[in-house]
Amino acid sequence: MNKAMPPSSVLERLRAVGLRPTRQRLALARLLLEAGDRHVTAEQLHGEAMAAGFKVSLATVYNTLHQFTEAGLLREAVVEPGRSYFDTNTADHHHFFCETTGQLCDIPAHHLSVSGLPTPPAGTEISRVDIIVRVRSDGGA
Repeated sequence: MNKAMPPSSVLERLRAVGLRPTRQRLALARLLLEAGDRHVTAEQLHGEAMAAGFKVSLATVYNTLHQFTEAGLLREAVVEPGRSYFDTNTADHHHFFCETTGQLCDIPAHHLSVSGLPTPPAGTEISRVDIIVRVRSDGGA
């Protein structure tokens, strides 16, 4: 699990994964990684950046989130076509997705067991299994 990081650690993490710490990457990485483990959409992160006085386009936010994901700084959880959350917790785990509130919550990997996985196609191997358990609010308080 990722805990909140000091600014110098964020800079070091970008460099460690081979990403040049541009002004935009550094600002977005600080918003993402200095607060500890969390799940955000590109739109949420864009709103946070704008509220912090950092002018950045939504397209740049999307591009940066995908760069961070490819570099291993984030994991992407696709909850439905066209709706992704970016997760700062890169450890092995799964998720609850509340269809009522749109909230994504971690499920530790050891709380689930998966059996009966199919044999992958020839020339491939299973790299990871991502499980999203969908829940709905029961309407109670």
